[in-house]
Amino acid sequence: MVNNLIALQSIFQNNSDFQIRDIQTKSGNIYLIFIETVSDYDIISKAIIKPIIEQKDHLLSIEQIEKDVITLGHLERISSIDEAVNQILSGNTVLIFDNTEDMLYCDTKKTATRAIEVPPTESVIKGPREGLTENLNTNLSLIRKRLTTKDLKCESLLLGKEVTTEVMILYIEGSAPKRLLNHVRKSLKNIDVNFVQQSNYLIEQLQDKPSAFDTVGYTEKPDVFASRLAEGRVGILVEGDPFGITVPHFFIENFQTPNDYNVNKYFANYVRMIRWIGFIIALLLPPIYIALTTHHFSLIPPLFLFRLAIARAAIPFPIFLEILMMMFFFQLLREAGVRLPQSIGQAISIVGALILGDTAVQSGLASTVAVLLVALTSLSAFLVPNIFGAIAIWTDILILFSSLLGLPGFFIGFLIFLSHLSNLTSCGYPYLYPLGTVNILKLKDKIFRDNLKAISHSFIDEDDE
Repeated sequence: MVNNLIALQSIFQNNSDFQIRDIQTKSGNIYLIFIETVSDYDIISKAIIKPIIEQKDHLLSIEQIEKDVITLGHLERISSIDEAVNQILSGNTVLIFDNTEDMLYCDTKKTATRAIEVPPTESVIKGPREGLTENLNTNLSLIRKRLTTKDLKCESLLLGKEVTTEVMILYIEGSAPKRLLNHVRKSLKNIDVNFVQQSNYLIEQLQDKPSAFDTVGYTEKPDVFASRLAEGRVGILVEGDPFGITVPHFFIENFQTPNDYNVNKYFANYVRMIRWIGFIIALLLPPIYIALTTHHFSLIPPLFLFRLAIARAAIPFPIFLEILMMMFFFQLLREAGVRLPQSIGQAISIVGALILGDTAVQSGLASTVAVLLVALTSLSAFLVPNIFGAIAIWTDILILFSSLLGLPGFFIGFLIFLSHLSNLTSCGYPYLYPLGTVNILKLKDKIFRDNLKAISHSFIDEDDE
């Protein structure tokens, strides 16, 4: 109807890429409405305009056009202006007819995507190298290629009040628990945002409690995403984001990498132990060092204490301030390396660290022990990059407790840290599983990796549903 046409013209006025194509037929005018920058004009010309022009001398009803004229595989009838606006903004073409209030929309999205590349955040030495992209359909095809089962279900949602974004919920029916699936559906449907530009909008919605630790998993690798679905988890893909979300997510998964499942089991477990040791060093070494050197000299071996006194003879700052200052300098270097172009970022970080460490010692701002301690702590934190930020925050908190109260303060802070971790949940599941939890989950990939055939079973017990 003309009223629908006028309404759409009013909504999209002052948009130079908004197009209306008028085709005169024996049954009346047909108006094709689309936005040329997000629609594929070749598809519109060949699959819509050409067939209609060929039949324009015949009496055509909307039913005949829908079934016999337009050659596109996906077209659907709509009746409201809001639906028409959403389809036009998505890149589809809306058809308006003179003799009916109903409208048709045809799938004519222009799919401009980048090639499938190696994900930079999860590189592997051995194993699949495909990475997710910003295109939802491409990502879905990568997942379906690995999970060729009729039980794989994909539920589509449109989220956002002003700007809608397509979100896909993926799960394997019969494997994913119903209470987990219902929790995810409810959380996403209750999201109160004007737009969803990337997956972190959904991650914050799915988090049960605020924390520096991520209680929602994410990955750029379709093989990792598919394996987590096969374990019984629920996955989420967002249009325009190359990261897939999976829930629930456990603390021990921060020490697992995709490469662990492509190499020898014993070597993988050996490397995992190194990651655990690195986590302990990064979190606990600075506060213990500060507690001992500030309040408990008698616990330090005399020879090391003598060397430490010599190294700190010209340092004007307290030990805790010296450590915090060096850690702050390191964070500055790290942020500079991340923000600078990749070609010079790494070089600046390495050269800056060498110059800064040597200059700090020569100028008397820090001792060699402090530089060594901060360097060891930072390298250890890089072994578990997914929780690097959480380690940095909690290390500073433990340093504060240790500098004020010594070892008693350290233990108080460490108990607070453990209490915080044990209080976290991921979509209702204990974040610290299997540490200190009831063994109701059948996960075979805990601190040490089991055989792959054992890992392939569902990680959630049927009784847990």
